[in-house]
Amino acid sequence: MRYARVSKAPGKRFSEPVYPRPALPPREAIANYYRLVGPLMLPFLARRPLNLFRCSGERCFFQRNRDHPPTGEGFFREPIRQFPIAQKNGRTEAYLYVEDVEGMIACAEAKAVELHAWGCRIDAVERPDRVVIDLDPGEGVDFGAVREGALQVRQSLEAVGLESWALLTGGKGVHVVVPIRPEAEWDTVFNFARTFCTALAGLLPDRFTVALPKPQRRGRIFLDYLRNQRTATAIMPWSLRAREGAPIAVPSTWQEVEKAESAVAMTFEDLAHLPKRAGKLRGWGSSDQSLPGL
Repeated sequence: MRYARVSKAPGKRFSEPVYPRPALPPREAIANYYRLVGPLMLPFLARRPLNLFRCSGERCFFQRNRDHPPTGEGFFREPIRQFPIAQKNGRTEAYLYVEDVEGMIACAEAKAVELHAWGCRIDAVERPDRVVIDLDPGEGVDFGAVREGALQVRQSLEAVGLESWALLTGGKGVHVVVPIRPEAEWDTVFNFARTFCTALAGLLPDRFTVALPKPQRRGRIFLDYLRNQRTATAIMPWSLRAREGAPIAVPSTWQEVEKAESAVAMTFEDLAHLPKRAGKLRGWGSSDQSLPGL
């Protein structure tokens, strides 16, 4: 687990797990980061339902929609926008999204550090436009194995006709991102991701697993396909991470992945070098492709 979970006091109003806050830049510095990185980040983030990881006082928690946890209707105001989405339980919740850099800055001013998002845009909520496979190393797996695992996932996706891109997450693992046309519904996309990961784990059982219990992941890389469900989210490219040193989730070329020594390619302190890095990534994450069989 990324953070040690804090016990919830009796009567606590948060229904989400609460985590201890790591040492982070001041809120004004985080807002300024998103002001500067916004033009790079916005093409990936704009008009997606958001899941904000917010840090307030000594605690951090996920804000999955406007009222979960119950922040209150008046807390999130424009330029943070809201969009109603029906839930499986029959309720309709107001999800947050942004359309511009000012909205991203407003999220930071609302104490958001990490910006996570659904795999779809609000224009087509039931039709995702990407697949994300998260390579999560189990106990005893070093980053070298994760790096080679990500390259193997890329090769296997190419074998079924799909182009993919790598995101060094700023944590322990790598996300392999597959942009797709928003034409298939969630069940179809989820079934593809599950089938692909299960098949790859079956072919290379010493390297990969799709087992959910953590003890079964020891010495192997968990191929997390669960991020491809409706309401599931993934960290967005160029987002800060609420970890010591404030690392960045950095889009990367496959050549950079081959040389990477960890999943932390840049931190908040590297902001001055970010434009040069971004200049090498034109076209990252864009492809006009369909899932096999569509």
